[in-house]
Amino acid sequence: MTTTTYGVTGMTCEHCVRAVTEELTGLGGVIGVNVELVPDGASSVTVTSDAPLRDEAISAALDEAGEYQLVTS
Repeated sequence: MTTTTYGVTGMTCEHCVRAVTEELTGLGGVIGVNVELVPDGASSVTVTSDAPLRDEAISAALDEAGEYQLVTS
């Protein structure tokens, strides 16, 4: 099992939280998703899964949920 926290921009409300959680939960191997909403910044999205997930899979799920973007360093 692995837990990874991602920074995600574009989330402004609980609707955003639900949309992102639903899409990420739909990825294979995902056990849980927890979001700490920061409406005017980068929200923390923690994903627990059976195995590490590729950033591309996370980005695709965020795109499907809405106009949300991974924060890249």
